[in-house]
Amino acid sequence: MIMLPVYGKEEFYTVNPSKIIALGQNYRDHIAESHIVDAPGFTEEIPQEPILFAKTPNVLIGPGEPIVIPAFLKEYNFDEIRVHYEAELAFIIKQRCKNVKPDQAMEYIYGFTCMNDVSQRNFQKIDKAGWFRAKSLDTFGPVGPAVVPTEDIGDPQNLDIECRLNGRVVQQSNTKYMIFPIPEILAFISKNFTLMPGDIILTGTPSGVGPIKHGDVIQIEIEKIGVLENSVVEEKR
Repeated sequence: MIMLPVYGKEEFYTVNPSKIIALGQNYRDHIAESHIVDAPGFTEEIPQEPILFAKTPNVLIGPGEPIVIPAFLKEYNFDEIRVHYEAELAFIIKQRCKNVKPDQAMEYIYGFTCMNDVSQRNFQKIDKAGWFRAKSLDTFGPVGPAVVPTEDIGDPQNLDIECRLNGRVVQQSNTKYMIFPIPEILAFISKNFTLMPGDIILTGTPSGVGPIKHGDVIQIEIEKIGVLENSVVEEKR
């Protein structure tokens, strides 16, 4: 169970989503680095509507917990095992909702946090079923370090976002550069799926994604939220 402090309150939020829905290709500069992702369905075309995929709740870990690169990946004899970090702003649904209108979206959001959409690129490239397995391996969804309620975040569409790998800045952007802003994201997703309290929505990553390996430390910092830090370990057989 992951419990995150709630900004400005002497209480904790229990992270327990029924589903995690994420956006792919929601920053133009990330689309431009499609050769780095090297996965089917990832092109340099600007999407006409949000590109959705799921992460399962087993991915979730809290601040300070390790991202584990599974030992069984070695059984595939890949030329290179490619696991990437992806810094993202996430928001948490406050109440059951369906067909939310964009101008009402913020009423249905409990708060905001950082998330790392860790991705296994080999599977993302070869799996005929799409991105599902690549995005949903155990520990592939660090979240935290806190939840900032919607009323305290200010403008969530103008937050600096940065990722550091072993202290070196590798991603640096602002949420204003999203192709689909948060109200449109929630309206689109809720048109397709009924959302429940606690569900997590990931809003996409900017450019600069790259590989992680045993011993690395990843820090994701989003303005007004804080720093989410996780180390990387390779699972022992």
